[in-house]
Amino acid sequence: MIKLLSVAILAGLFFASASQARIDPEVEDNMVEECWTKWFDRDDPSGSGDWETLSSLHKENPGKICPKPERVEAQTLSGKSVDAAGDVIYKNDPTTGFVCRNKDQRNNKMCKDYRVRFNCPPSFCGIEVCWTKWYDRDNPSGSGDWETLSSLRKENPGQICETPMLMKAVTTDTNTPATSAGDVVFISDPSKGFVCRNKDQKHGGGCRDYKVQFGCQC
Repeated sequence: MIKLLSVAILAGLFFASASQARIDPEVEDNMVEECWTKWFDRDDPSGSGDWETLSSLHKENPGKICPKPERVEAQTLSGKSVDAAGDVIYKNDPTTGFVCRNKDQRNNKMCKDYRVRFNCPPSFCGIEVCWTKWYDRDNPSGSGDWETLSSLRKENPGQICETPMLMKAVTTDTNTPATSAGDVVFISDPSKGFVCRNKDQKHGGGCRDYKVQFGCQC
């Protein structure tokens, strides 16, 4: 009994240390589905405002933020969301980062003090991604091109994981990414799929024909 108990304790210590070894101390709050950096607070609003720009954060924190983040999240140091804080925000995008300028605020108030974090590709957190095959279930001859995850799951049972992390959408003829194809996209989300509606287009024509694939945790 004592020998079995010792083995169990050693096994528990081994698995605990192995789990800890996989955690990057510079990356926090990493769920399986997403990869977020730690929170950064490089500036305060005592000057012209609160400038949490990606370029400055890259310089001050080499290797801690991926080159091209996919999203940015900002909140006050007390944890309030940007909407709840009520400030007028000048920039809030993953390319620029976050900027709140004092001169934009109402009643001569200063911006609140913010911190930011960035959403990076899963590979930045060491999460291996496996891609499905390409799917093209619809064409834009009707109301648009509807490549929804729910419909694709029904038509391809067991082929798409329960919680896709990423999604790619490209045209079927030239493999042009949807972001560069010139269409106004209604939905582009790995949890919902891809939808381009003809009625949203401003160039006088309908959507192009798209195909999609989903990235899942291997």
